[in-house]
Amino acid sequence: MQETKQETDAIRDARRQMEVCNACRYCESYCAVFPAMATRRDFTTGDLTHLANLCHSCKGCYHACQFAPPHPFEINIPATFAQIRQESYAEHAWPPAMGRLFERNGTVVTLAAALLTALVLIGTAAIQDPSVLYSPQTGPGAFYRIIPLWLMNLLAGSTFVFALVALAMGGIRYWRGTAGGAGRQVGLAPARDAAVDILTLRNLDGGGHGCNDVDDGFSKERRWLHHAMFYGFFLCFAATTTGAFYHHFLGWTSPHAFWSLPVQLGTWGGVLLCLGTAGLIRVKVVTDPGPVARHLMGGEYAILALLFLISATGLLLLAVRHTGAMGLLLAIHLGLVLAFFVALPYSKMVHGVYRSLALLRNAMEKRAARAA
Repeated sequence: MQETKQETDAIRDARRQMEVCNACRYCESYCAVFPAMATRRDFTTGDLTHLANLCHSCKGCYHACQFAPPHPFEINIPATFAQIRQESYAEHAWPPAMGRLFERNGTVVTLAAALLTALVLIGTAAIQDPSVLYSPQTGPGAFYRIIPLWLMNLLAGSTFVFALVALAMGGIRYWRGTAGGAGRQVGLAPARDAAVDILTLRNLDGGGHGCNDVDDGFSKERRWLHHAMFYGFFLCFAATTTGAFYHHFLGWTSPHAFWSLPVQLGTWGGVLLCLGTAGLIRVKVVTDPGPVARHLMGGEYAILALLFLISATGLLLLAVRHTGAMGLLLAIHLGLVLAFFVALPYSKMVHGVYRSLALLRNAMEKRAARAA
């Protein structure tokens, strides 16, 4: 197994805590982490990184643990694993030099959003005649009279492709650093098991009753908010893909009618994204600070706020697309989208890739254990 390059204080503390948990096993059925932990006697850096990314931070173990602070053992798995996840994002980032951005990703996301939005606004104002920019544009190709299609494709396409490559390379580096033994053999059955866990967000149910979102009471709120954000994001992506198909293969140029498939997908996706991101921000504000790594919250707030602004400006753009406000709002929306693509591989969003791979490895290990 290829280990990560450094053993940090968080790794050493996680190893100590896992050894205590392995002896206690009170939380053995709480979530996917503890059954996976119970199959190990020694905890390598790769194993601990895997367990940290397998954790969905339901916080049930913290509220149930007899050794949680203020006990001298100070067992706090959610906060410790959150720190290890952040370190794993930086460790496996691609290009490697960009890993340093994770140290201040809240600042990076905010600056990227502000800078790229400003640049798109300035660029649009510079290349566009004010009589076009501030006047209503209607009919096919109205958006492209404000910002040319080739320029939209160049900016959005290049940043999106870079984000995909960086995420894929980071995922490969993560897999090589954490998955060994049976975890190297990817089969159809464990892939199917992992896909079900990913699409249903099953592990956000904790031990089955939900997460401890605010205090020691159980709630499924965070699971449903994640569903709203997760599926809202993919509905928006489907809207963009459908619109591109309409344009390039059917010759139907945007803006499309309100009841068309791209507009309906984008509208409902935007609504779900707004609800999911705003709800998750609220949960983070009111949650018990005990099991939370508070110094990492800035980056989480920043990427949630960016996603909310993208979806909100997209819905506003739909509402004002036939008015003189469309030009400036289109530039703002495009700038926010570009900022998201640039920040995507170096923000909390990478947890979608690493956690999916952790679920895949977990599914492989469970099937290997049943076959043994």
